[in-house]
Amino acid sequence: MDLQLGGLRVVVTAGAAGIGRVIVDAFREEGASVFTCDVDETALATLDQAIGRARADVSDRADVAAMMTAAVDHLGGLDVLVNNAGIAGPTGRVEEINPEDWDRCVEICLTGQFNCARLAVPHLRRSSNASIVNLSSAAGKHGFALRSPYAAAKWGVIGFTKSLAIELGGDGIRVNAILPGLVAGDRIRRVLEAKAQEQGVSFADIERTALSYASIKEYITPRQLADQILFLASARNRTISGQAISVDGDTRMLA
Repeated sequence: MDLQLGGLRVVVTAGAAGIGRVIVDAFREEGASVFTCDVDETALATLDQAIGRARADVSDRADVAAMMTAAVDHLGGLDVLVNNAGIAGPTGRVEEINPEDWDRCVEICLTGQFNCARLAVPHLRRSSNASIVNLSSAAGKHGFALRSPYAAAKWGVIGFTKSLAIELGGDGIRVNAILPGLVAGDRIRRVLEAKAQEQGVSFADIERTALSYASIKEYITPRQLADQILFLASARNRTISGQAISVDGDTRMLA
């Protein structure tokens, strides 16, 4: 299927490595022009020279303002914002969590999406195929024991997404959220290792338990997420908005 993404102007946050890098590469393969930001300047330096980039922390509004100005200048406008930036946040019982760690998790995973969207919307209004895709999580649907800051932020992303979809629908801007399950990579390994240590069990035991709650008992790949995002950015998706779309192997709970 030709999604007709050639020439699309796309901003992907945290796109220098991990899931974000796969999203950036997928859009580029389809002929889109991409600008990304990241806090990892070493990773940014490894990007293809045709990809616009800026060092930016999405929780820092001055960083985001400079990044968005540079992105629109580089791309000549904006059609798609992918709010990918996020962190795992702390693992622990609620009474053990450092309030500063809570604040940092929410600032990046939720407020960072607001910081980017508020500056992107005026440019998206001028696009004939405008969309925002926000990264939430299965934790934003089911909750996640010992991960309350992350789960709370990701539930907030869904509310933010649905509210924006209603608010911006009249401007022709689609807004959707992706809810990944257990995505293969270093981040989920660190999360499961921390939970295993907290619960006093082996990594193998915690991994087996985590996968047991899904109908399809395997990790999600970053490319599966990228493919879903590509479709949401396509004009073929012009009437799908306000949706929280699970890409999680039919996960029924997180524990």
